[in-house]
Amino acid sequence: MAQVLETAERLWSGKASTRDMSPVTAFLGLEQVADGLAFLSSFGNVIVLDTSAGLVLFDTGSFFLAQNNYAHIRDWSTRKVHTAVYTHGHVDHAFGLPPFEAETGAKIEVIAHPGVRARFERYQLTSGYNESINRRQFGMPVAWPTQYRFPDRTVSDRLNITVGGEKIELRHAKGETDDHVWIWMPERRMLCTGDLFIWASPNCGNPQKVQRFPREWAAALREMAALAPDMLLPGHGLPIIGRDRTVQALSETAELLETLVEQTLELMNAGANLDRVLHEVQAPARLLERPYLRPVYDEPEFIVRNLWRLYGGWYDGNPAHLKPAPDAALAKEIAALASVDALVARGIALSEAGEHRLACHLVELAFLADSSSETVTDARALVYSRRAETETSLMAKGVFTAAAEGR
Repeated sequence: MAQVLETAERLWSGKASTRDMSPVTAFLGLEQVADGLAFLSSFGNVIVLDTSAGLVLFDTGSFFLAQNNYAHIRDWSTRKVHTAVYTHGHVDHAFGLPPFEAETGAKIEVIAHPGVRARFERYQLTSGYNESINRRQFGMPVAWPTQYRFPDRTVSDRLNITVGGEKIELRHAKGETDDHVWIWMPERRMLCTGDLFIWASPNCGNPQKVQRFPREWAAALREMAALAPDMLLPGHGLPIIGRDRTVQALSETAELLETLVEQTLELMNAGANLDRVLHEVQAPARLLERPYLRPVYDEPEFIVRNLWRLYGGWYDGNPAHLKPAPDAALAKEIAALASVDALVARGIALSEAGEHRLACHLVELAFLADSSSETVTDARALVYSRRAETETSLMAKGVFTAAAEGR
């Protein structure tokens, strides 16, 4: 076996771990995984189908790797690209088409959900915000794209197409996004999930991004599992080969989302506030230990918070938070009572004892009360650095590392 499928087998069997190799940023190149079917492992995978009418791309990859992905695909095939399908409009999935269209100057038909257009329009409105949060999330100084390749044809619910004799079924589902489309090829028994499966705990709570949809996501995964695919090609991470494995991976991902939804709604319906919900809802440990469900990118706690936003709005149940004083004003009052030095000392002590949540609260209060103090900024950097080291998800690591670095 070549590198992509060999690494996939090592991850599934436990000989390798997603804790050491992030599924989001796996760059293993392009590998043919079946006759006329290639899988490009990149920052946003690209699946390439060779048909008698030309190539079909399921996702086109990220904007900053467009030329690199183009070169990989052209090493495998020089045939024209007939059709491209966006599984959704995120910038790591729908921004790799320009080099292919530049070859001939002709447009390639792009198929996507209608929500992709609305997403691109929102990106234009919030380009500065998106650039700042992605720099914080990934720790990379990448400029936000300003050029968008809008779809030519849309699929609102389902669309069946045939390209060069290959039957392709496109199905819409809400999940990580509201504009998601997944692909089923019945004759090949091949499933392309987009980001509905990413070899990690579902990216369904991202604290810096817009609303996600855990309940609908789980339903889509159940629908996919019922098809019993022989091959699953994800939006991030590596292929899963074999019917038993694909059904298990899809079903257990659905189960993880379902239990978070059920526990959260049960507490909300009982009148619990957000603080209680966040600390009482627990994801089953047996699921989080699965090699494809470890919280290395997003994490269940963030999904619970996202569920609260979806079903309960932004009020967290603490009346002091409804119309709060400025954070800095509150911090100065607390510092006047306890002193900035006391907050710093206690924060460091808690950090050393592994009480990172409380430690961060205290050093942040000290910082808001006196951000000009070098002692305070050094303590804040130390506590957040330690916090980042203990976290498993890229999201948490990114935020805490940015805080440690003063960004």
